[in-house]
Amino acid sequence: MRRRSPTSQCSDDSMEKGQGKNHHPRICLLASLSGLFWFLLLYFHFVILGGNHVQDSPSLDPVFLQGQSIITPQSNPLNRATIRRAKVEKMNAQPPVIRHVVSDNSTTRRRDPESYSFMRALRTVENKSDPCGGRYIYVHDLPPRFNEDMLKECKTLSPWTNMCKFTANAGLGPQMENADGVFSNTGWYATNQFAVDVIFGNRMKQYECLTNDSSLAAAIFVPFYAGFDIARYLWGYNTSMRDAASLDLVDWLQKRPEWSIMGGKDHFLVAGRITWDFRRLSDSDSDWGNKLLFLPAGGNMSMLVVESSPWNANDFGIPYPTYFHPAKDAEVFVWQDRMRKLERKWLFCFAGGARPDNPKSIRGQIIDQCKESNVCELLKCGQSGESKCHSPSSIMQMFQSSLFCLQPQGDSYTRRSAFDAMLAGCIPVFFHPASAYTQYTWHLPKNYSSFSVFISENDVRKKNISIEERLSQIPPEKVKEMREVVISMIPRLIYANPRSKLETLKDAFDVSVQAVIKKVTKLRKDIIEDRKDDNFIEELSWKYALLDEGQTQIGAHEWDPFFEKPKDGSVESEAEAAKNSWKNEQGQHS
Repeated sequence: MRRRSPTSQCSDDSMEKGQGKNHHPRICLLASLSGLFWFLLLYFHFVILGGNHVQDSPSLDPVFLQGQSIITPQSNPLNRATIRRAKVEKMNAQPPVIRHVVSDNSTTRRRDPESYSFMRALRTVENKSDPCGGRYIYVHDLPPRFNEDMLKECKTLSPWTNMCKFTANAGLGPQMENADGVFSNTGWYATNQFAVDVIFGNRMKQYECLTNDSSLAAAIFVPFYAGFDIARYLWGYNTSMRDAASLDLVDWLQKRPEWSIMGGKDHFLVAGRITWDFRRLSDSDSDWGNKLLFLPAGGNMSMLVVESSPWNANDFGIPYPTYFHPAKDAEVFVWQDRMRKLERKWLFCFAGGARPDNPKSIRGQIIDQCKESNVCELLKCGQSGESKCHSPSSIMQMFQSSLFCLQPQGDSYTRRSAFDAMLAGCIPVFFHPASAYTQYTWHLPKNYSSFSVFISENDVRKKNISIEERLSQIPPEKVKEMREVVISMIPRLIYANPRSKLETLKDAFDVSVQAVIKKVTKLRKDIIEDRKDDNFIEELSWKYALLDEGQTQIGAHEWDPFFEKPKDGSVESEAEAAKNSWKNEQGQHS
């Protein structure tokens, strides 16, 4: 006998009962449609939505990059133990080696690229008619307590220096007179060496590709005056006070929707101080600085500082500000031509003081060698009554009169003096690779011998080398080539006037922003392609910074002995150097 479907049964029954009543077929039809509707609804919920739920939900799918999960407040609770371990490693005295974190869901398929919120930003580069494609910057509108309020209380920014005059003119400081004819007639200011926070922030206001739509942003800028913040509380304040603004900032940022996209990996900020001011290792009041760069969220952001750590991957060196802040390309061209034509009567020079309390310093030997030479000009600092060391005119005049300018370590690895020297067309002589070569890789050529001379400080310390003899052996034609490279680098080493913009030249700000965008873009593409560098060793960050484009492998390096961390004190010596730099703050070339 033939089986009938429920529908046909209803239809047959209604026909058998005659045509006088036709409401039964309608009821059967409605019942059938209702059953089909619920079947499709359940199928769509459990099969279609259920199958994609883990992949499409950002709250259950933290992004993994170079072995680290990008931690957001909505991260998968199954990974909390891993996150806690990562936080503990961040606070260890030794900078951690980045380890690969394995997702609990090993069967998760690669996400659809279109599901990433930053795809719209990546796509802007494809619009050839948009000059800002791939270059947009979104700036967080921070509460004024993180920036402008500090400027209103400028007298509290330094225990020794009244910073109010240095925060004038958009952070450039007071305009300088040119009584000695050392400078140009325009564009020269008495700029404090730690004023980058304000200068960079004001330059950002003039950036041509700002956007109010964060989904278009190639990177996100955090206008927090980190350097000014720590300057207020380094002396005589406990760790709670020193950390307060940093913790407040992180709390504010993590509540913003922009943060959750990449957990802050696309954010960057600027601090016009050395990195050791932000890397306190403990919560002891006697320890130096704050812990901004050791906070998990702080570690996700990129921090631009005037001196970075060779053993960490979340900070990047940018130039100290010089005295020259041109408003037009023409001012730069005129200065460069002038530096080319100068007659330089000294083979080499040195401006600075000895460090008798530092047994590792070679400054005493350098001063002695300069005194014994007939071709060296010395501007010795630190003596009572000595004023020329604090005179920009005297410093620049000496640099302009010399072929080579000696740049040993200051209280820390770096010195502002190196940038003043290059601005004067003087070829720098470095004695430690962290004084320039591993610091300013965005701004200086990787081929360091093209613009500078390297003499190992160990050779000077052991009296194995004569600086005069080493420099006099360089042929005049080679000296001329090196000086031309130095002079050609000037635009990318200076910060243009924040109240204007250079027409075609790229200054230190432009180079820095371009490098940050390049870094964030690579991170985003790595996320999409699920690329991870499981072999990345953060403690060897300085080596990765020296690699050429496309290179990923590192090995033994001739500079390894310079970066062996002391086994007894970790970075305590760097913290002590930071403290000493504050003691010598008034002498910008000390």
